[in-house]
Order: sequence, then structure tokens, then C-alpha cells
Amino acid sequence: MNTLRLIGALFGAVALSSAPAVAEDLVLGASVQLTGPVANTGRYYKDAYEFTIDKINEAGGVKVGDKQYKLALKLYDNQSDVNLSVRQYTQLITQDKVNLLLGPFASNFALADSAISEKYQVPMVQGGGASDQIFSRNFKYIFGTLAPASNYFGSTVAMMKELDPLPKSVALLYADDSFDVSVAEGARPLLRNAGFTIALDERYTSNASDFNSLLSQVKNANVDAVLMAGHETEILNFVRQAKSLSVAPKLYSFTVGVPSEDFRKALGKDADYAYGMTAWLPSTDLKDRWFGDAAAFAEAYKAKYGYAPDYHAASGAADVEALAQAVEAAGTIDPKAVRDAIAKLNFDSLYGAVAFGKNGQINLAQTVVQIQDGNLAAVYGGKGFIEKPKYPMPTWDAR
Repeated sequence: MNTLRLIGALFGAVALSSAPAVAEDLVLGASVQLTGPVANTGRYYKDAYEFTIDKINEAGGVKVGDKQYKLALKLYDNQSDVNLSVRQYTQLITQDKVNLLLGPFASNFALADSAISEKYQVPMVQGGGASDQIFSRNFKYIFGTLAPASNYFGSTVAMMKELDPLPKSVALLYADDSFDVSVAEGARPLLRNAGFTIALDERYTSNASDFNSLLSQVKNANVDAVLMAGHETEILNFVRQAKSLSVAPKLYSFTVGVPSEDFRKALGKDADYAYGMTAWLPSTDLKDRWFGDAAAFAEAYKAKYGYAPDYHAASGAADVEALAQAVEAAGTIDPKAVRDAIAKLNFDSLYGAVAFGKNGQINLAQTVVQIQDGNLAAVYGGKGFIEKPKYPMPTWDAR
């Protein structure tokens, strides 16, 4: 069985790879953030890719005609550097000669890296980038297992309309990368059509660490709710500084962080009352060819890696499964034929139903989740309230 090992450096980055590929290996290539500002989330993809590849290989690998292929992984650390990531995907195709591609984390990376898969006509299935911009270019070789960023707050806004007392004014805060800009662009009409007043609409610089000025604006605007699209480290800093400045609206919701066990551990009791969203929860209802179901996947994943998977890991696992399913359906490892098979996929995975739209993206509904007494609770979905939300959020000194 293949295991990741250190093999050297590429363009100044640490390169990780499976054991040397043999003639009957089907090699999947990826560049992932294993160091740098977003490495904490990037590791979900490295671990999910490795874990799912091992699981498929344990079951005999991938059958293509009369041949049985074992999957192998060629993985590089892009150090959270977009330009390095682009060079590494070029390297994967032109020099490493990988067969197919898995994606990086974050929309700005997927946006840039997908230009390489399109140029060389090698399909990439990725679960790390959701920006609408990725899928608006009529590219044929990029596929995504995250729902459109423009609708990330859709379920949250629907829930807000049913809360008592009704939150009336909203602060919309977002980082300046492609994903978070897409989130904000989609949230504005959602909020206005639902009758909410956007009292504050502010963009901030990605990887910002100081939110005191922004929080002062939130406090002065006296908003009822804060919707924030950003990265996990940004949101951790935002919550900590909100406490220090005693900024406590009735509700705040974040695009990332809340479903993550690490986020809850980092903030402790201060994480309580925060809302987020997820397209995946580890349910036994999500049946899977290789893992049995999503709950079994989550249990085995945590046993191996020591932390619970969230939707990032589940989407990464589904990416590997999608490539395996497509190769078998195509009956060949020819990248163009595999691309056509990916476009026609419709199968049940541990992540949910995988069927790509014409633009190459799937659309799974988001469930609103909230941290309650240190635990993650599913509070609102497509059929309304699931569990009662803890609302309104108390002031910091009343907790």
C-alpha cells in the first residue's frame, strides 16, 4: 500500500509523493497548502486524498477493461502561494506525467490552477474552490464538489426570516479573494429580497489579523446580525477581538470555521452561539461504495488522523471517488474520455449525490449549524428548523 514520503523539493517547496509509480499505477496529481496561512485547512485535502486512495486500493483499485489499476498520489506543498501552485500543476502534467488532477484548497487557487488543467486538457476534480468565477469561463476540464459561493448564505437568510425577534439590519463583511467576493455578491440580493437592511457592506484584505476598526464600525452601526465571509484564521481573530470590544449582535454567521473541531477548540466557550453552514454532516443516510456510509468514513478518518473531518475532507474524498468512478465508466485512462465520463457522473458518495451541472459544479444544499455548549448542532435545513437555535446571542458579559 502506498504511503506519502518526502522526496525532495520543487521550486522551493516540499514535495510529497506516493512510492514510485509502477506500470499499472493510475497517478493522481495535486498541489495543496501544507504550510503557510491556510495550511490548517489545506491538510484536510491531503489527508482525504490519501485516505480515500488507500481505501479504494484496499478494495482492489480501479478496474479499466481487463486491467486493474492501483491509485497513486503525487502531491506538492504550494506553501499557500498561488504562483507556486500554478507552476506545480504545470510540473505535474508536463514532467511528472500524472494521469488526472485533484485540486488545491481555496477559490483563488482553483481559479488559477484550473487554467493549467484546461490548457493541457487534463481533467481536475476539486472540492476546495466554490467561487462562481471558476465555473463562469466555459472551461471543460474543471469540476467542483462545493456548492456555488453565491448561495452560501442562502439557508442562513431563510432561517433569519423565521427568527423571533426578527433581525432587521445586517453587516456584510468579506475578504477580497474570489470566493468571498462571490459570497458577498450573492448575499446582497438574498438579504434585500428577504427584507433586511444592509447597514454595513465592507471588504477587508485577505489574511488580515486586525479587525478592531471593522468591529468599531459594526458596533457604531448597531446591527442585529453579522454575516462574514473569510478564512478560518481571520474569523478566529474576529471573534476574539469582538469579545475584547464587547461587540455582540443578536447573531453572527461565518462561511468557514464553525463546522471545524479545531475552530471550536481554539475559541473554547467563546465559540458558542456562532452560526455557520455545511453541505455535509456525517450521516448514516449517506451511503457509499467504499466506506459504507458517511458516519463510518468520519469514524475511520478521525481514528487515523486524530481530528474529525468536516465538509472540506468529505468533498476531497468525493473528488477521488469521482475520478475512480469516471475512469471505470470511461473504460480507459485517456484524459479526454475520462473528462466526458466525469461530466455524466451521477452516483451516491459519502459526501452526497455527485452529479455535475453543465458548468462543472454540483449544488448541494447548505445546512445551518450553530455551536451550542461547545458542540455542533444542525439548526436549519431545507425543511425548516432541525434543532432550536440559541438566539439571540447574549452580550459577552452575560455569558
